[in-house]
Amino acid sequence: MIVLSVGMPRAGSGWHYNLIHDLMETAGYVDAREIRERYRLQSILTEVNCNIGVLSARRLGMVTLPGLLNNFVIKAHAGPSSSSRLLTGLGMLKITYIYRDPRDAMLSAYDFGQRALTKGRPNAFSHLSDFDKSVDFMMEYVHVWEKWMEEKNVLIARYEDLLTNYEVESAKLADYLKLDRTSPQVAAVIEKYRPGAAEGQQGLHFYKGKIGRFREAYAEDQKSILAQKLNPYLTRMGYDE
Repeated sequence: MIVLSVGMPRAGSGWHYNLIHDLMETAGYVDAREIRERYRLQSILTEVNCNIGVLSARRLGMVTLPGLLNNFVIKAHAGPSSSSRLLTGLGMLKITYIYRDPRDAMLSAYDFGQRALTKGRPNAFSHLSDFDKSVDFMMEYVHVWEKWMEEKNVLIARYEDLLTNYEVESAKLADYLKLDRTSPQVAAVIEKYRPGAAEGQQGLHFYKGKIGRFREAYAEDQKSILAQKLNPYLTRMGYDE
């Protein structure tokens, strides 16, 4: 069995992945980084959190082979595919998806990319050099969100709910993963990733994480553009316009 932790970029996806990863280790799952080394999957499971990238038949096929002998957790930002649906239907893939108010996620992506540039270490967000590029980038992931919302048998979570209602959201996650919440090992992992306690851990990508920060950071004309682009989606996502 493979658990696939999918997330909108800058939506707490690193936090969610590591929470899931460590929860599943209590059930005997193998560290995905060990799987990556043992089966020489460095070309498709990248970065510290073993991001598979697109959910293509080739990439999923390459992880399914070790998945026949091992249980592990991997990460993605991509939309669903016919291959991910097939593996889910066969019971070989279990999927979670986390998203965030796209206005805050967009601002976080821009800030994260520009901070990396100033340090001389550009990252995947450093090309977001202005507001327009940031909007176009985030709209792609809003469409990805729309696709995941149409999928069956996927646990959907919101970053804001995980941040403000952690007990309920972590309980939903443990139940979805079929873990015993009364187990001391499971309880210890849940406590480890509680908001505040988790900040600063490697691979979690925490920086500010403030809800609604976009309202202070963007000018009125920029917020008007965001409203025009995102209003068809925000209510469905559970956010105020």
